[in-house]
Amino acid sequence: MAAATPTSPRGSGTPDIVVGPLDLAARVDEALTVQALAFGLTQDEIDVRRHIVLRHLDHPQARAFGATAADGRLVGFVYGLPNNRTHWWSTVVEPYLRATGSEGWLDDSFVITELHVHPGFQQRGIGRSLITTITDAVDLPRSILSAIDTESPARGLYRALGYQDLARQVLFPSAPKPYAVMGAPLPLRRGQDLWPPTPR
Repeated sequence: MAAATPTSPRGSGTPDIVVGPLDLAARVDEALTVQALAFGLTQDEIDVRRHIVLRHLDHPQARAFGATAADGRLVGFVYGLPNNRTHWWSTVVEPYLRATGSEGWLDDSFVITELHVHPGFQQRGIGRSLITTITDAVDLPRSILSAIDTESPARGLYRALGYQDLARQVLFPSAPKPYAVMGAPLPLRRGQDLWPPTPR
């Protein structure tokens, strides 16, 4: 995997934000605070996810990138790793993908495990910069992820980058809402139409 150079997200309103490699294990509590605000997590859910994140980071090819404000505050992060069919996430989604003829996406794919941006910094191109930066550093031919199965800005972003629905109404144990599994060839799609227009 290639090294990534810190960059500023494209689009308006982000010149003070830098996206670059993140020592997620060292800043896991800060990252989970961002996730809790973006995703609405309880303290019990944060405690469970902390254990999961640290376990994922034991994988030698796990990668994490963060979006950092000028004051050093973490305002967004993404992490992922190459998919493994024995991992819990993969075992849950496999029957859904098999039913749609998409099971092959579980091989040679980089999973975007988590991607979150602080609510106060959303709609500035930070999420887009995070996901394109992490996938640009990957030497696999495709990427997969799961997102809540509803029309949302996140799902719109993923589609703009080339992700397509592979399976919908995927139910994860204890998750209150169904998810969609999406996949995209790498590198992710680029284009001027992907960026928020400059305010008039």
